[in-house]
Amino acid sequence: MYPNDGFRELGRQECLWLMTKVSVGRIVFTRQALPAVLPVNFGLDDDDAVLLRTSATSGLVRAIDGVVVAFEADDVDAARHSGWSVVVTGSATVVTDPAEHERLARTGPVSWVPAPQEVFVRIEPGLVTGRELIGGRTLYGVDLTA
Repeated sequence: MYPNDGFRELGRQECLWLMTKVSVGRIVFTRQALPAVLPVNFGLDDDDAVLLRTSATSGLVRAIDGVVVAFEADDVDAARHSGWSVVVTGSATVVTDPAEHERLARTGPVSWVPAPQEVFVRIEPGLVTGRELIGGRTLYGVDLTA
């Protein structure tokens, strides 16, 4: 972000707190050497890792297990010209420990498209960044509501 660009930079803890207020985000990864983005429902674990629950046979799992990905969540009010966006960048791994899988089956996110065999994917929050647009006015003093 640049000085006076109309956005407020968010701290790590504020970013993670805001993410608890929404249930859908976007996973950004590489598919066939090209950028890919998919909307997914998610949750945060106690250690702030992003959790996804999906089919064990999904192409998404094959594409992201063991690689660095980005995960974005936001909340935007187009009428008020306000909102926030958070990006978590970190390594994605499929949870393979049976006890951890059992715990997440009780406490983790519920898939919106249940499958016979589901896995949990953890995205470790290595880098967490965010920004907020304050409703209708830039730091330049330009009124966006006019």
